[in-house]
Amino acid sequence: MAIIEARNLSYTYPSADRPAFKNVNLKIERGEFILLTGPSGCGKTTLCRCFNGLIPHFYGGKLEGEMIVAGLRTVEHPIYELAQHVGLVFQNPENQLFALNVEKDVAFGLENLGYPRDEIRRRVDWALKVTGIYDLKDRPPFELSGGQKQRVAIASVLAMQPEVIVLDEPTSFLDPLGAKNILEVIHQLNEDLDITVILVEHRLDLAARFADRVIVMNDGEIVMDDEPRKVFLDDRVRLIGIGLPKVVKLYLLLRESGVDLGRIPLSPEETYEAVVEVLSRDRG
Repeated sequence: MAIIEARNLSYTYPSADRPAFKNVNLKIERGEFILLTGPSGCGKTTLCRCFNGLIPHFYGGKLEGEMIVAGLRTVEHPIYELAQHVGLVFQNPENQLFALNVEKDVAFGLENLGYPRDEIRRRVDWALKVTGIYDLKDRPPFELSGGQKQRVAIASVLAMQPEVIVLDEPTSFLDPLGAKNILEVIHQLNEDLDITVILVEHRLDLAARFADRVIVMNDGEIVMDDEPRKVFLDDRVRLIGIGLPKVVKLYLLLRESGVDLGRIPLSPEETYEAVVEVLSRDRG
């Protein structure tokens, strides 16, 4: 059974005159790495708020259709219960950090759910180590860099050990190196712990290589849902205005010039290997 399933899902914010998204049908299997992208205002963040029950329980409004997470209909279960299955990392990590030090921030969710002290200690230490910030546990969040804050926000979600982690543009406040490091941590968690990842991201150059599927939204609807190599060759992507990864642009330019790299690359490393293979074949 899919870990997340949306059936004919539509949502309208209170006082809004049109839906934020409409007629969404979606299945996400356990352990998948999903890249969710689309133009600003297309409904990505609003859809993510449905995964852990913030919609409709916190935001109100009109929700039609069904959202089922880990076998639970979200309209029938409170946010605190759904949060044990789905962890949401906000775009700005400062919206999630408020304690006097990193360790207390990571422990906050577990304390509110009444876990025993020993279990809280074990989970907090694990989450800090797996995100590479154990040495920061006594530091106040306001002293940290943007990348460090983002890791703390991820650790606070991981400590809950959810089956799904949803990240809403986690690299938007980071430089390219910091963004690369964060995405590699997320990918490693997906690989090692079989955590289902739903990543909302515009920086496709960095994220495309990790995705099992790319879901493209436009004007409140899902318009594409397929594996990355197929989505990035679809003309609709360019018409919508989504920036293709640079390696894909290079692949298309080379193909127009008569150079066939074979399979479309999703990273500079794949591009390099493909070019070397073409040059070796031509020399042979």
